[in-house]
Amino acid sequence: MSLSRRKTLALIGGGCIVAASATAGYTITRRPNQALRPWTLAGQYADPRRNALSFALLAPNPHNRQPWVVDLSQKDEVTLFCDPDRVLPETDPFSRQITIGLGCFLEVMRMAAAQDGYRVDMDLFPEGEDPTRLDNRPIARARFAKDPNQRPDPLFAHVMNRRSLKEPFDTTRAVLPSELGTLQAAATATTFGGSLEPDDIATYRELSHEALRIEIETPATYKESVDLFRIGHREVDANPDGIDFTGPMFETLHMTGLFTRDVALDTTSMAYTGGLDAVFANTDTAMGHIWLVTKTNTRRDQIAAGADWVRLNLAATDIGLGMQPLSQALQEYPEMAELYRDIHNRLAPNGGTVQMFARIGYGPQVAPSPRWPLEAKLVQT
Repeated sequence: MSLSRRKTLALIGGGCIVAASATAGYTITRRPNQALRPWTLAGQYADPRRNALSFALLAPNPHNRQPWVVDLSQKDEVTLFCDPDRVLPETDPFSRQITIGLGCFLEVMRMAAAQDGYRVDMDLFPEGEDPTRLDNRPIARARFAKDPNQRPDPLFAHVMNRRSLKEPFDTTRAVLPSELGTLQAAATATTFGGSLEPDDIATYRELSHEALRIEIETPATYKESVDLFRIGHREVDANPDGIDFTGPMFETLHMTGLFTRDVALDTTSMAYTGGLDAVFANTDTAMGHIWLVTKTNTRRDQIAAGADWVRLNLAATDIGLGMQPLSQALQEYPEMAELYRDIHNRLAPNGGTVQMFARIGYGPQVAPSPRWPLEAKLVQT
């Protein structure tokens, strides 16, 4: 999360930044090059499975947990598992959002394979599924087969430029109805919804703001996020998942003790109050909203929602539109129950589950998120 200067200054609440020495100056300008290397290695593998996986691991996923683990021990097969150490028990108690992230992974893998002329036959949850938790059974078994009739997916062209835009949007630039239509056309397995109406924008801005406030003011859910803060290039390179804070300002703040995990947890600190203002600036600049609904809430529904979600993100990238998931009101822990009912009554009045909800608009270009290398995600056999 390389935040803008305005946002970073809001975070420190006007605190004093100590002047850096020459050595410190070198440190604060470093980027997490190792953690960004998977973006340059994508597509460089001879094995079609590894090549497809090198793109799949760039897929969006909650809190950048990258919960995927793959087994390549069987010829022409990829078996996908969820890493149990990378779930989010407080904000995502049933691992619904984690499963959606795995669906994003599988869809990008499928598209990357198609680009090389391979068909992927997917067997989801081949050993069964548990609606309350993800266990050690496989999420999917995917078989790769060379197919002369396989056609590339046009959306794949945008995988390398896809981002989740976690910056304030330009409130002077409206999203056009035709652009909403472009997103709708990308959804193939779920029910797409969206609105650009001013009254709806105001309502959903307020709802998103309140849901984010609840998540931050609920100690267990907020701590789950703060524990995943990676502050500065050294931390990000050492552990390239979670919520990254990089760039000269954050390096300096971290070196001077003005921004640490302990400081972020202190609700009386300027980092905490300034951080609230910064994240609310995102929800409060939404220029439209989109959502995905499924009739039921099976694991297969969640995988399908992930596939459609990444397709929407790629379609948005194609037209230069920014989007950011705002999943707080969809989370299934007790403190969020009232807003969970509210958003479902609004977006799924005839029943079903709202799987994804996001703001859309135009904003600045941002850097890619850190990733673990492919080799770190392979089961050792």
